Amino acid sequence: MTENLVYLNGEYVPANEAKISIFDGAISLGMTVTESTRTFAHQPFRLRDHLDRLFLSLKAARFDAGMTVEEMEQLTLEVWEKNRPNYDAGTDAWIVHNITPGQWVPSSGQKPPGSKPTVMIITLPLDLSYWADFYRVGCHAVTPFSRIQPAQSLDARIKNRSRFLYTLAESEVKLVDPMAQSLLLDTDGFLSENKGGNFFLVTNNRIRTPSTINCLNGISRQTIFLLAEKLNIPVEECQLLPYDVITADEAFFTSTPYCIMPATKFNGTIIGDGQVGPITKKLLAAWSHLVGIDILEQAQASRK
Repeated sequence: MTENLVYLNGEYVPANEAKISIFDGAISLGMTVTESTRTFAHQPFRLRDHLDRLFLSLKAARFDAGMTVEEMEQLTLEVWEKNRPNYDAGTDAWIVHNITPGQWVPSSGQKPPGSKPTVMIITLPLDLSYWADFYRVGCHAVTPFSRIQPAQSLDARIKNRSRFLYTLAESEVKLVDPMAQSLLLDTDGFLSENKGGNFFLVTNNRIRTPSTINCLNGISRQTIFLLAEKLNIPVEECQLLPYDVITADEAFFTSTPYCIMPATKFNGTIIGDGQVGPITKKLLAAWSHLVGIDILEQAQASRK
């Protein structure tokens, strides 16, 4: 198989040869705005929505990509087409954007004259095997010791590559259960999000999810809103506490790779009857229909 090409500042480079300077803002300051899109049957899903959010993140972070969103979209499709022959029919892809402000002078914390943003576009095989069992039996959601940073410090709607907090939280919940999935709380004790996804509850046939005051406005989250509307299931954005999870009928996470990950246990307590619930199953089926791929079947096939 030919090695994937990475787009890096106007050039196509084999993945193992792609390099950036140690003085890049990503390294010296931890400043990287990011997006991850996936394909279904090799077709990028909601790419423009991901890129629109990327450009909003860039605006809020006060640096740019050196191109328009339309140019970025066209470039992304070009990168994917170059790498697409490396993916067999049953394997979909991550399409990852990482944008940094470019070179910075570490001593002064200033951009040197002429410094341009660093733009990286990468494709990777999408391996769903880790989540495969969760579709069938649900995952164990656990609240870590660490808390999500308050929006006054860093707004969660700026999707950035700093995963230190989330990775630390994941390591904390693994002390409870090696397969646990983190569900972070904010500093007031309200539910927020996890390492890479949003969280939803189902209570009395009504879907509830934290508002974006303390979590990312996920593209997958937005997809749940659209699917729920088609299925005539009401959705409410609100503040939620751990009590609401324990007393819910169903729960699930959403994220780009797995779409929907059912949760059937929370901090050691069974959610509902401990089974993947009917509304969660309806949403999974509706999502599969939307993209023309059986999401559960694809995840199971990735384990073979």
